[in-house]
Amino acid sequence: MFIAVASGKGGTGKTIVSTSLALVAKNSTYIDLDVEEPNGYILLKPEIEKEIPFNLKIPKIDEHVCTFCGKCADACVYNAISIIPNLKKTLFYPDLCHSCGHCTYVCPVNGAIKEVDREIGKIRMGKSKELKFIEGRIDVGVISGVPIISWIVNNYIDFNEINIVDSSPGTSCPVVESVKKSDYIILVTEPTPFGLSDLKLAVEIAKNMGKKAGIIVNKDTGIKNIDVYAKEVNIPILLKIPYSIEVQKSYSKGIPLVEAIPEMKGKFVELIDKIICENGKN
Repeated sequence: MFIAVASGKGGTGKTIVSTSLALVAKNSTYIDLDVEEPNGYILLKPEIEKEIPFNLKIPKIDEHVCTFCGKCADACVYNAISIIPNLKKTLFYPDLCHSCGHCTYVCPVNGAIKEVDREIGKIRMGKSKELKFIEGRIDVGVISGVPIISWIVNNYIDFNEINIVDSSPGTSCPVVESVKKSDYIILVTEPTPFGLSDLKLAVEIAKNMGKKAGIIVNKDTGIKNIDVYAKEVNIPILLKIPYSIEVQKSYSKGIPLVEAIPEMKGKFVELIDKIICENGKN
């Protein structure tokens, strides 16, 4: 089973929720797909057993073979290649390249363009006690984390086990890529005007993708704005985490919520059991 934890904005408590769920679930894997700023490891403190470089294929043009016909540049819709025929020069912008291979395909000269590896990040794997841990992490300056997210989702998620995925904040492409194969989405929010506004965007994504979803209210102060909205869109509120100094202290010390606040462990156990039961998975 694949449970994605998402939010319309950053700072709502996705990592508190996702790590708590992973720690109480049996035979589970925690997967951090917030590849621009993964932080689940701070709470889970895994022992990293393997680190795999993640590469994309990019073109390398041999100017000694190239005829500077410009077909590769014409074919590149991302403008990653420029050809200067009168100077017999080529310009390649790796940050614009989407590794589609179109330039190599259309090149009429054998050997003029070769595909080479470009490392854009790493995949780290290990264990936190009995919990399996996987983390994607892109290098500083890399424009998009979608390729590494897609690779992890398609190659490292075992649907025979419970997978808790911590997605990127917001509602952009990395989030869509993180949740598109999920069985259930947990939307974490906070009872503030900004929290509600961005929750609405996240709910729209879940509905457009035909995904089952539920809401967790973090930093709950008793304000009912999320309750009213949840009723309007017919999405259940799964849990409310109180706004408390104990939660803040434990988080600042890198202590998982279910370990710092014992009564929360039982609530997360009930929550994960309910989600699994309602989705017909073991």
